[in-house]
Amino acid sequence: MNRRDRVLKLIVEYFIKYATPVGSKTLIEEYHLDYSSATIRAEMNALELEGYLEKPHTSSGRVPSSKGYRYYIDNLREKSVDEEFRYKVQNVLNEKIQSVEEVISQSLEILSEMTSLASIVLGPKANEEKLISVQLVPLSSNSATCVFVTDQGYVENKTFVLNDKISLEDVTKIVKLLNDRLNGTSISELVPKMQAIKPLISDYIIDQDMIYQAMMEAFISFTKDRLKTYGTDELFEQPEFSEDAQKIKKLLELFESPKVFQSLSNDDEDISIHIGGEDEADEDVSIISAKITLPNNNESNIAIVGPKRMDYNKVMSNMEYLINEIEKYFASKQVRKDKDEEK
Repeated sequence: MNRRDRVLKLIVEYFIKYATPVGSKTLIEEYHLDYSSATIRAEMNALELEGYLEKPHTSSGRVPSSKGYRYYIDNLREKSVDEEFRYKVQNVLNEKIQSVEEVISQSLEILSEMTSLASIVLGPKANEEKLISVQLVPLSSNSATCVFVTDQGYVENKTFVLNDKISLEDVTKIVKLLNDRLNGTSISELVPKMQAIKPLISDYIIDQDMIYQAMMEAFISFTKDRLKTYGTDELFEQPEFSEDAQKIKKLLELFESPKVFQSLSNDDEDISIHIGGEDEADEDVSIISAKITLPNNNESNIAIVGPKRMDYNKVMSNMEYLINEIEKYFASKQVRKDKDEEK
């Protein structure tokens, strides 16, 4: 690594850690460099002229530009995965029985916890997913939970408190009807099919509006683009956002925009990196996104959202490790399932 690259690397890593502009004296004291202050200033001036550093108006120090971060990611970062992160992910994957949704959810909670950033999972599109099971779980003599499961392991549930006119036996009959008529149906077609079989449900139960509406709500929830976020509270405490209500408002709007995250993943790259200020993106926000392969070769999008000075090395290394381990986990489950079916 030449001197100029080393100076840029240290400036990026200092700014990531402390969120304050960096001067030559700071670099020498923090990293015990054997260069003179004049030499460091000359390298910083050259890096600024080349567009890798910027000089805030309120400070004599420099901060990395979008171009500087991009160069750091492509050429200077050291790939390393936190041992604590490895340990926590393996604990999740060692649990015996879990749905796809549980594995992804717990994993992203860990990723957010370890990076102090927000993580996101975007479920598959409604036309790429099918309903495979409707199950009834009695809770008491007058209440039960209906569980709806898709072929990609996503779950929606509705709990009923039954009145005197409806029994658990009545609900059981409706659940059987739904399984007979709807299993294997694309999620995008559930609502119109449910509307079509409403007269049949009325044949089973005269006063069926409560159950019908609750089940319709479950199907409508399925058809929406599912975007779940983790770690937003920690993200809002980052210096870039903690005292700026307008920036927090923009982040909240971003977290409600599934199509933004759907458009980010690049089929030509394992992980896509969108640095604040590039391509008319929000100047203060960077997004690292990737596709993850789930059972039956289905895919989902996951992403990390943070300030432009996020720790790219830590985030990308942990995300690469997480994707690899989850895909291996689901692949091994599929192999065991195939072997069991052959017996």
